[in-house]
This record gives sequence, structure tokens and C-alpha cells, in this order.
Amino acid sequence: MTDQLALDQQLCFALYSASRSMTAVYRPKLEALGLTYPQYLVMLALWERRDGRSVGELCAALGLDSGTLSPLLKRLETAGLVTRNRSAADERRVEIELTESGRRLRANACGLPAEMAEVAGMSSEDIGTLYELLQRLNGVLSAHTAKEN
Repeated sequence: MTDQLALDQQLCFALYSASRSMTAVYRPKLEALGLTYPQYLVMLALWERRDGRSVGELCAALGLDSGTLSPLLKRLETAGLVTRNRSAADERRVEIELTESGRRLRANACGLPAEMAEVAGMSSEDIGTLYELLQRLNGVLSAHTAKEN
């Protein structure tokens, strides 16, 4: 009989371990780009659009609160990769725009997903399946959390 409380039987621990391992593999690749993993996630969200995003939109896209996102944006601005400007239409809204350096950095990062797939030893089909399962899990857990609050 399997011990239901054994660490190696916990989905939460498998996800936690995989996340830590993934981040550890990314670290040297991102250091070469001058980014931390959280900064890379912000840049990914910004590279999706050509016209920039508001802080609120980035918070929603990344699942972060503004207290966590603001220091990341400040460091990216100091690095010359983004600008932060108050909206002329609504002063409460802060717009984040990529600088030319931030746009150019995208070209240097383009190979990362393929590199990570190779390191993971997974086919594109396996990655697609895993992604779909994780998205489904995240949706169910997020809905549960929203219902509890």
C-alpha cells in the first residue's frame, strides 16, 4: 500500500521541484542576457506586444501584485530595457514600453525555448501535452482559490 503522505507521492512537491530545476537551468542562460528569471518573465510579457502594457496588465498577465512587479520594472528601467511613464489620459495608469535595447534583447532570447526543450529531453508533443495539463491544473486551482476568497 502506498503512503499517501510520502513526499515522493505529492504532486505539489513534484511541481515545486520541477520549477526549481527549470529555474536553475535557465539561470546561466539568462545571466548571459543580463536578466533574472522574474525579469525574463516580464520581458516575455512585454515582447508579446509592440505597443507596451500598463502595470495592471502586466500584473494580471504574470499573476503578480504591483508590490512585486514594481521593483522588477525599476531594475529593468535602470538596465535601459524599459521605460515607465504615467498615462496622459489617466495619471493612475503607468505604461511600460520597451526601449530599443529591450526590443533587441528579444533576438538574443529567441533560442531559449528550443534550448530548454532540448535540455528537458522532451518532444514538442510532450511539451505541448505538459503545457495543456499545467494550464488546466492552474485554471482549476485558480478558480478554487477565487471561490474560497
